Amino acid sequence: MTDLTDSLLDHDNLNLVLDNLKLGIIAHTPDRIITVFNKEAEKITGYHKEEVLGKDCHLVFQSPFCGGKCSFCDSPVRFPAENKEYPLNIITKDGTTRQLEMNVSAIMGKDNTFKGVLASFRDVTETFNLSLKAEKLSSFAGIIGKDKAMQDIFRQIRDVALYNYPVHVSGDTGTGKERVAYAIHDISSYGNGAFVPVNCGAIPEGIVESELFGHVKGAFTGALKERKGRFELADQGTLFLDEVAELPLSTQVKILRFLQEGSFEKVGGEKKVSVNVRIISATNKNLKAEVKKGLFREDLFYRLNVIPIHLPPLRKRKSDIPLLAVHFLKEAEKESRSAVPQLAGPTLDLLLDYHWPGNVRELKNVIQFSVVRSRGSYILPKDLPLEITQGRDTNIDIPEDPAPEPRVAARGKLDIQTVKAAIKKTGGNKSKAARVLGVGRATLYRFLTQNEEVKDYADQF
Repeated sequence: MTDLTDSLLDHDNLNLVLDNLKLGIIAHTPDRIITVFNKEAEKITGYHKEEVLGKDCHLVFQSPFCGGKCSFCDSPVRFPAENKEYPLNIITKDGTTRQLEMNVSAIMGKDNTFKGVLASFRDVTETFNLSLKAEKLSSFAGIIGKDKAMQDIFRQIRDVALYNYPVHVSGDTGTGKERVAYAIHDISSYGNGAFVPVNCGAIPEGIVESELFGHVKGAFTGALKERKGRFELADQGTLFLDEVAELPLSTQVKILRFLQEGSFEKVGGEKKVSVNVRIISATNKNLKAEVKKGLFREDLFYRLNVIPIHLPPLRKRKSDIPLLAVHFLKEAEKESRSAVPQLAGPTLDLLLDYHWPGNVRELKNVIQFSVVRSRGSYILPKDLPLEITQGRDTNIDIPEDPAPEPRVAARGKLDIQTVKAAIKKTGGNKSKAARVLGVGRATLYRFLTQNEEVKDYADQF
């Protein structure tokens, strides 16, 4: 009797401990029967303990709580030995969208047998929203940027990830369209499936349908066996159609049919193949203009462009250049496993002056080039590629202000009227305006991106 009483007390004490944690806790058996559901889990999900204990988690939450990242949708269960950590968007019982950070691990018995799963999670929705509102996020889902335009894109990525609506990402070459597509995939319910990128412009027209939809044996000369296409490879995941404007009109018809019916036929085949795939497309062309030219189907345009996301060119968000440069320097340091040089102040000024036709991709290449070329502790102007330094003085060996950190304004905090006056005085030359104001170039650019009125005024010159 004492052993039974002690056991009950241990159970009550455990529940008491779990209910006082500031993490949501769910535990379930190998066959998904929920055994633990603490108060924080109730608060986050909107479900009461009585509604979930002893029930299949998939049935309770209508769909798997972990979405496509769930390890218990298939049988037999093969749970990974290591912990799984990932961001996750959920819909609560009352229909509210919440953003979580999830950690899932296996519960192993004394005899090393698999006993179930322990999931801990915390709600980061408010923290994320406040950071967006204050424009304090410097990165999200692997994307770097503090500019207001990037904060808006972070918000869009979070919002669209929850739904399986087609997303179309537009923007100049090198702005990071594939990075955005992968971010949407990674935090969505399709994140556990494959992310399959396809450069539609790089596939010869004669084999594009075979590449996308696969073919059956004997479909054409050389088709010695049946082959899966990219749509099939992306099943339960995301298919990223990059440079979608380059697709032939005949292929556009088949993609439109898939979006309408959710199935397709392989080249040379008669049987319909159904897959569950999220479609994200991208192009650096104006699709509406391509429609007017008759090069892109209007009905497909509207099917793909349900959720449009436009990435601004780097020249429109120059305040992000110092942030991106530091990020790429850190990447270079990880790859080389040794210290890399820092950006000298005059070097950063040249980077801020450059128009960046290749956008973020070009900036990354420039940083890598400069790291290799630099021979000291700092990347100097002479270490930059010629296209950036052309016509500029690069004969600087020991910079007076080597560090790229913004200087403190000599006249106190920047204000709209003072900045406008400096821009007017210098005829819109931002380098000279920064010197007049007594601040670093990065400080001035950051101020401009945070104040649309002044930015628009400066852009008039």
